[in-house]
Amino acid sequence: MKSIYNRIFGLLLLLGASSCEDFLDVNENPNNPQDAPITGLMTNATYETALNVQRVGNITSNYVQYLASPNPASASDVMEPLNYSGTWFNLYNVMTDLTDLVSKAEESDAGHYLGAGQILMALNLGMTVDIFGDVPYSEGFDFSAVTPAYDDDEQLYAEVLSLLDQGIQNLSGTTAISIGDDDFIFQGDVESWIKFGNVLKARFMLHTPNANANELLSAIDNGFEGNEDDAYVEFFEQRFNPWAQIAINNESLLLGGWISTQFVEALDGTSYPVVDPRLPLMIGTTDDGEFIGVPNGAGRGDAPEQGARSTLIPGQYYTSELSPLLIATFAEQKFIEAEVSLGSDPNRAYAAYLAGIEAHMDMLEVPESEKEAYLSDPGVSMGAGSLTLDDIMKEKWVALFLHPETWNDARRSDYGYKDMTLPANLNTDLNNQFIRRLPYPDNEVSRNGQNVPEVTLLDRIWWDQ
Repeated sequence: MKSIYNRIFGLLLLLGASSCEDFLDVNENPNNPQDAPITGLMTNATYETALNVQRVGNITSNYVQYLASPNPASASDVMEPLNYSGTWFNLYNVMTDLTDLVSKAEESDAGHYLGAGQILMALNLGMTVDIFGDVPYSEGFDFSAVTPAYDDDEQLYAEVLSLLDQGIQNLSGTTAISIGDDDFIFQGDVESWIKFGNVLKARFMLHTPNANANELLSAIDNGFEGNEDDAYVEFFEQRFNPWAQIAINNESLLLGGWISTQFVEALDGTSYPVVDPRLPLMIGTTDDGEFIGVPNGAGRGDAPEQGARSTLIPGQYYTSELSPLLIATFAEQKFIEAEVSLGSDPNRAYAAYLAGIEAHMDMLEVPESEKEAYLSDPGVSMGAGSLTLDDIMKEKWVALFLHPETWNDARRSDYGYKDMTLPANLNTDLNNQFIRRLPYPDNEVSRNGQNVPEVTLLDRIWWDQ
């Protein structure tokens, strides 16, 4: 169990100190931000990074058909160009704090804080590029430019990988200040941060066309060794896991978290011949004990607001109030390994593929007999010579439920999941094609319009060609 109470105390102490300063310093300009300690920056950056993963996943889960709207032609379901100003702000807010953290770490010879900050910067920048493409970075954080220029997305990817290499190197060196419970992800465990950096390096290299397979597999070899290494943030009674909050809200008829027909049918024996025992551990049933999804874009039809369709429900692995928000997992790493080694070493690929499934099942606490039955089914256990990329991608899609990385996989594979079809009532501007990127947010267009690139939802991120 992670040191939840220590972290809560630290967070409350920081908030309390900030509130006291704001109250007592009545002559301070409230528009002038106060200098934050490196420990406070680390607390906020680790916590908010996990929330950023969920925030992006909440957008992309409709695109990869984990979720579907209960209402017909809902904008998120039919891939309309929504305003993502809040998502943009949250990503940049964390990267601004990380810029300060990195600067303070350099000044203080705090090599481990520096390394962790660089890894978190790489993750947040990489997520931002993956959904928006070109974004401000070189002029994005020094505030000398009111209207910062946009950097090329391919060059930014090189920066992501460079930050990861620098972060791993700095974490492997000496430090004048040690990370402690102000770190919500690993509580200052430097070896875990190094493994995490390697997993992220493998993730982002996987997106990169013509990536060096040997370098990528080397990163995997230095990554996670089991589920116990997973990168995540746990929640506490004062702040629920946001997926839990969606499930709770849905029970109160603030409708959300409805499950796509595509996801149900991929696991219930419809699209694939084997029934997946993970299904009842991931989503809820109808009042009649059935799994029934909602077709994306079509809505729930004449079904009532509760009881007739599957939704996220409180109390499961992803939706308990204190459930962890997963940032990177051993299961994801094994599927990356399977994909990269498939052509050159089918035996390694097959072993990694099976290990990825088993890791996710262990995470969900699938009963051993059900796990063994699934893994031995011919539809899953097809042998190294018959394993395909589609097999790997399907199982990775299941294991990364609600995670934004699967939208990257979907675009890399041209939405090639079995039986995945375009949503009903699709946005006509998409010309019967799947969405490839998010539009730039309205706030950024109004504030920095002369620099914002003109793009459509069909224009592809540099690696999605």
